[in-house]
Amino acid sequence: MQYRLTVQWRNTTNGGWFLDVADANSIPIASGIPLVTGVNLLAPYTYLGIGGKLFVATDGNASAVPTYSNLGQTSHLYFVTQ
Repeated sequence: MQYRLTVQWRNTTNGGWFLDVADANSIPIASGIPLVTGVNLLAPYTYLGIGGKLFVATDGNASAVPTYSNLGQTSHLYFVTQ
């Protein structure tokens, strides 16, 4: 199955990067998932059967929170199949 991942920066006090997951037809599956380090971002959604884990990590410091300017450069999303 194909999924569409959209990340969005929210510039607020409790903001940061957030993830929305949709199917190939852009029908929302999960929305507003904060990109936090050290956890499987898809853990609450195992019932969807996506078949993997999604993590965010930063080069040189895997627990560093992704910033506005480094996501996709030194901070990355990793999908790991089971």
